[in-house]
Amino acid sequence: MKICVTSQGDNLDAQVDPRFGRCKYFIIVKTDTLEFEAVKNPNMDAVGGAGIQLGQLMANKSIKVVLTGNVGPNAFQTLQKAGVQVFTGISDNVREAIERFKKGELKTTDRPTTIPHSGMSGR
Repeated sequence: MKICVTSQGDNLDAQVDPRFGRCKYFIIVKTDTLEFEAVKNPNMDAVGGAGIQLGQLMANKSIKVVLTGNVGPNAFQTLQKAGVQVFTGISDNVREAIERFKKGELKTTDRPTTIPHSGMSGR
């Protein structure tokens, strides 16, 4: 399964970024092998629409699960429509978050966890 973890760095030992739309990197991981790709967030400094565009990016990359700290309403709605499960409240490093997901220790999020544009102030 391909999952995505928001990250402050470009590797599995980096800290999970608490923001989906404004994170520094997306670590896209195959859970069975831990083979990963680090994708620098192309919309980190976007004025608006980052969450929607990034939700579409996840769908285009066939991501099934997103692990992050928080997710805004636009991103959440886009991810939900694409059938991507969202897990929030994660503050581990990327590798630990993946292991917790694989062990079934995380719970899906059923609604946005922030207000619109809240990630913009945390650059």
